[in-house]
Amino acid sequence: MKANVGSVDRMIRFILGIALLGLFFLEGNIKYVGILGIVLIATAFMRFCPLYIPFRINTTKK
Repeated sequence: MKANVGSVDRMIRFILGIALLGLFFLEGNIKYVGILGIVLIATAFMRFCPLYIPFRINTTKK
């Protein structure tokens, strides 16, 4: 896996991931959206996003 997530992209993913993870503790069906926060946090730490491959997106500095 070649890194395709840059540093600014990583910060945004991490912050949004924490915010979405906070939704997990609410009542109702919205809490299941909070599980998506885990995906954002994982891609921020791995510096790899599989959805970037088909669109040929690379936010790392060259």
